Amino acid sequence: MDPHPAFTRPIASERPVTELGEFLRSRRDRVTPDDVGVASFGRRRVPGLRREELARLAGVSVTYLTRLEQGQSQNASDAVIDSLARALQLDADEHTHLRALARPRSAAPRRPRKTEQPHRGASQLLHAMGVPAVLLGRFNDILDWNSAGHLLMAGHIEVDAPSRPAGRPNHLRMLFLDPHTRDLYADWNEEAAVAVASLRYVAARFVDDRQLAELIGELSLSSPDFAKLWAGHMVKLCTSGSKRFRHPVVGELTLGYEVLHLPEGDGQRILAYSAAPGSAAAAAVDLLQSR
Repeated sequence: MDPHPAFTRPIASERPVTELGEFLRSRRDRVTPDDVGVASFGRRRVPGLRREELARLAGVSVTYLTRLEQGQSQNASDAVIDSLARALQLDADEHTHLRALARPRSAAPRRPRKTEQPHRGASQLLHAMGVPAVLLGRFNDILDWNSAGHLLMAGHIEVDAPSRPAGRPNHLRMLFLDPHTRDLYADWNEEAAVAVASLRYVAARFVDDRQLAELIGELSLSSPDFAKLWAGHMVKLCTSGSKRFRHPVVGELTLGYEVLHLPEGDGQRILAYSAAPGSAAAAAVDLLQSR
C-alpha cells in the first residue's frame, strides 16, 4: 500500500475517490439544503447536500457526477464546472481549484524532476529589496532570502541553508515541525490554515508530482495539525495581508506582506514584508537589518 495516499483513497466499492471527488464532497458537506433552497425530506446522515441534490442543482445526472468524482470523466465543460461552482457557492479561488481538478493536465512520461533552482533575476531583486523577503519554490522550499528575511523568519537556521538543495528549509515543515517557527507567529492557527489552503491551490497543478506527495505524506504522519487541515480541503490563493510576529530579538511586531508570483508560472514567488514608515514595526525591521 502506498504510505502517502495524498490524492486517491479507496472506498467501499473499491473505486477510487479522486482529489476532485474529495473536494466536491467536502464542499457538499459545507452547504445545507436551506442555503440553496432545496426541500429536505427524510432522515439525513449529514447536514450537507446529497450527491443527487447537487446533481439536480447543477443540471447534470447523478451518474455523470459520480463518474466525474471518480476520475472517469476528465472533459467537463465550462458550463458544468460553472454550474457546480454556483451550486456549491464556491469563491473565486475554489472555482479556479475546481477547474484545475476537473481538467487535469495530460499525464506526461515521468522523468526525474531537476532540483529546483531560484530564478537568477528573482534572487537579484530579492537582495536589492530594502525589506525582509524570501524566495519560495513551488512547494514552499526556501530557495533564497535576503539578510533581513533570514533574520525575521529563521535566524536560528544557517543563513546559507537555501543554497544547499539537500538540506533546504521548507516553510511548511518549519511551520508545523519546528517549535521556533511555531512560536514566531502570534496567530499560528491562522498562519497554518492559510499555508495549507495555499498548498491545496498549488497541488491541483502538480497532482502527479512525487515530491509533493512525499511532502504531504511526511507532514500528515508527523503533524496531526497538518493532517486535520489537509483533510478540510480549504483552498485559498494568498497574495497579501498582515502577520503578527513574536520575534525573539525585536519582540512583537505586525508587518504587511505581498506575494509576488513570477511570470514563469512555475510556482516560484517572492514573499516580501513591509511596515508603515515611522512605525514601531519599521523600527524593529531597521534593527534587524542593522544586524
